Amino acid sequence: MAWWLTRTLAALLAVVGGALVGALLGRLAGHVVAGLALGGLLSSLALLLRDAWRGQALMDWLRGPLTAPAPADAGFWGELGYRIERALHLREQGTRDQRDQLAQFLSAIEASPNGVLLLDGADQIDWCNSVAAEHFGLDPQRDLRQRVTNLVRMPAFVAYLQGGQFEEGVSFSGPLGRTMLSVLVRPYGDGQKLVLSQDITERERADAMRRDFVANVSHEIRTPLTVLAGFVETLVRLPLSEPERQRVLVLMQQQADRMQALVADLLTLARIEGSPRPAVDRWVALPELLQQVGAEARALSAGRHAIEIEGGDDVEIGGSQAELHSAVANLLNNAVRYTPEGGRIALRWRWRPEGGGEIAVSDSGIGIAREHLPRLTERFYRVDGSRSRDTGGTGLGLSIVKHVAQRHGGEIEIQSEPGKGSTFRLALPALRLRRRQPAGPGTVTTAVDPG
Repeated sequence: MAWWLTRTLAALLAVVGGALVGALLGRLAGHVVAGLALGGLLSSLALLLRDAWRGQALMDWLRGPLTAPAPADAGFWGELGYRIERALHLREQGTRDQRDQLAQFLSAIEASPNGVLLLDGADQIDWCNSVAAEHFGLDPQRDLRQRVTNLVRMPAFVAYLQGGQFEEGVSFSGPLGRTMLSVLVRPYGDGQKLVLSQDITERERADAMRRDFVANVSHEIRTPLTVLAGFVETLVRLPLSEPERQRVLVLMQQQADRMQALVADLLTLARIEGSPRPAVDRWVALPELLQQVGAEARALSAGRHAIEIEGGDDVEIGGSQAELHSAVANLLNNAVRYTPEGGRIALRWRWRPEGGGEIAVSDSGIGIAREHLPRLTERFYRVDGSRSRDTGGTGLGLSIVKHVAQRHGGEIEIQSEPGKGSTFRLALPALRLRRRQPAGPGTVTTAVDPG
């Protein structure tokens, strides 16, 4: 039975009962009708007072913090309190669910590699993630409700934001000038704006390097091609004596060799950059490697230099034999090219105190000024361009050495002074090195501590 029907029947029974009691008392007093009316009136009054007391209890609970349960009661006020309490619980649960969803959404945005900035209709900061704070030099908490153009004063950004033309993004330098940012604005809601930022510093640097690389390659190839074309035209148009013809052919051969060396180095760089990092468990015997590159350097020197090889008799290197050969050969060939006749060149292996090791190439050549040392491993960088071309260098050798060192977990170190020669060190970590024991009857070659 419904609660309202039960409550109505209970009230009617109470009134009727009160009236009957009043009639009984009125009969004893000789006034039956008056007793009946008085009993019904008193019963109704009692019901009203009881409802008023229950209603007041419910109102007191509603005026409070609503943390305690609703007053337990039967009937109308109890049902009303229960329904109010249930509605409050449902609303609180919905609010908690929305808060959790918002927190998850903001956490997802916080994990984004791009910067996200939310602006209200007055361009004040509603929220920003840590990436955007880093991009624009903001504090995610302190700068909330601040006008963004008062904090981010880059002219390109201010003009873009105030211009209102957001079909395309805008790029500009970051607050400290160390980064390049790409910013895109998307309006939403009632005049609100979503500002997306991305650090494109590495991309811009890569694009610049690519442009410079293409320009340098074009220049390096165009020069010998121009010379070859000139010699070919000379052979075609001019009657040359046999000595002159032989001289022209020798010069043409030199230019062809120069282009061939350039193409070979370019292919080596492309192969190194496009292949996976060399495995650690492929061991290269260092003595054989040093002897091989030493023989090649002696052939290039043709007896003009004293070349000595020292150390590394029991060393193995984990990595790519082809890459290590290319790196050491480039260092040794550079020493031959830039050391005057009669000079000394040394190829040495040395263990380092921390457990790593190094392959060092020292020469008594012309040396290099200090200001050039940081840029020597850049592609096509030359201290003296004309001398490099005369010696047959392509400008890519040290760049190849740097890439090989990095792919093997090491680095290239350069020490040089003008007139005092140079030392180039290919430093390798302990992880890539091991000693090998001499193989005897019943023995097995094993790795031991290099210290």
